[in-house]
Amino acid sequence: MTPDTNRKATLTRSRTHLKGTEMNLADNLVQSAKEHSARVAIKMDDVEVTYAALADTAARVAGWLGELGVKPGDRVGVTLPNIPQMPIIYYGILWAGGVVVPMNPLYRSREVAYVLGDSSAKVLFAWDGVDEQAKPGAEEAGAHYVSVGAQFLPELMTHEPVDLVERADDDTAVVLYTSGTTGSPKGAELTHANMGRNAEVCDGLMSIESEDIVFGGLPLFHSFGQTVGLNAAVRVGATLTLIPRFEPTKALEVLQRDKVTIMLGVPTMYVALLQHPEKESYDLSNLRVCASGGASLPVEVLRGFEEAFAAVLLEGYGLSETSPVASFNHADRERKAGSIGQPIVGVEFRLIDSEWNDVAEGEIGEIAIKGHNVMKGYLGKPEATEWAIVDGWFRTGDLARRDDEGYYFIVDRAKDMIIRGGYNVYPREIEEVLYEHPAIASVAVLGVPHTELGEEVAAAVTLKSGESATEAEIREFAKERVAPYKYPRHIWITTELPMGPTGKILKREIVIPVEEA
Repeated sequence: MTPDTNRKATLTRSRTHLKGTEMNLADNLVQSAKEHSARVAIKMDDVEVTYAALADTAARVAGWLGELGVKPGDRVGVTLPNIPQMPIIYYGILWAGGVVVPMNPLYRSREVAYVLGDSSAKVLFAWDGVDEQAKPGAEEAGAHYVSVGAQFLPELMTHEPVDLVERADDDTAVVLYTSGTTGSPKGAELTHANMGRNAEVCDGLMSIESEDIVFGGLPLFHSFGQTVGLNAAVRVGATLTLIPRFEPTKALEVLQRDKVTIMLGVPTMYVALLQHPEKESYDLSNLRVCASGGASLPVEVLRGFEEAFAAVLLEGYGLSETSPVASFNHADRERKAGSIGQPIVGVEFRLIDSEWNDVAEGEIGEIAIKGHNVMKGYLGKPEATEWAIVDGWFRTGDLARRDDEGYYFIVDRAKDMIIRGGYNVYPREIEEVLYEHPAIASVAVLGVPHTELGEEVAAAVTLKSGESATEAEIREFAKERVAPYKYPRHIWITTELPMGPTGKILKREIVIPVEEA
């Protein structure tokens, strides 16, 4: 997948900073193709795509879209795993001035139809492995369907490349659909400035340079993988090495084989690597900086990972609506275990109550965010936008406290908080305690209905391979470490917990045993 290119005319733009300028997010690819044309941009096992080839194929995707009647501002769906065709199509849509609408390849036809219909997408590029679900969804929504399989590249090369289309800072680049924990999913409109500036800041936070090899285990249809992985790497001319699906042994092989220097992941990925029985046999000495996001990183995991792999592990925080990075820890400053760090450059935090009043110093409040990373709004949903964003401040639904040095500590999701007999119980606090148990591999604390107390604290846990523990032992372990109203009365041991595409535990999908409900 390394076609020669003679399209020098499309590679003449100069790199600019997004502050106060107008540019297409794909400008970063144009510039990196100019400065690092022969360098590998995207790698997956033996497949390598240079920056010159990535720019040329993206320009051809843009030409193809033009032939299909896609105009600047039109939305185009993409449902692909982490394969080289994903960044090619992603940048091709941007190159044409279109708006990328990424979707999880695991979506069923009903979900595909909803997203395409809600976004009014004109075209859907779908991996041929999901044709059975994606194609009917596209047909229902009236979107032109392009199956991405073995013949995709030969077909692509028959289309002529076109010049990159200018876009303004506030033009939408990507629409990311939220998980839809309540009601139907909403599409967060992220602008070229949102995405570009966030990638620029992330490059600085992690000191990513052109010589770096970035681990691409996070799905590129997710904001974390897109911004901190793909866009940050392309902006500086680094290499992104992909794995279509995270699996611990394969990840360790790739980290060693490609001499990866930067790893991005969610807590469950770091847990899996830390618990791998043969981790010491892999040479990860090139690994320099790791970033964790998407869910709370247990303190025990952070300490254990750094000790095992001798790499700095930095926790950050953000949401799809914030492009996504909003706060981060810094390798060159004090790192506080359990903290999501401080707001990134150009971003402000407040802790508020339900009426948007600032809470008293030292009190727990909901995080509100303002800055260059905050979305334009929810696509086609003005009322939802007006509720979520007030005077430029976006309410996150996450509860936190702030210490006297400006470090933030997530307490929990506002909607996940358990109210037991009038007392607030924050699941993350209890999860941190349970992760200290030597036999526990993963844990999710949640509330179950109680006739007298309103809610009772419960915990679903999985055990490490070769370890054993009883529910009573785990209950006693927690009871000795937290206040009497906090420890989980109900505990059940299961073989696995439901995970989202990034490895985040999906509490809403946990099946509660009948006797616990």
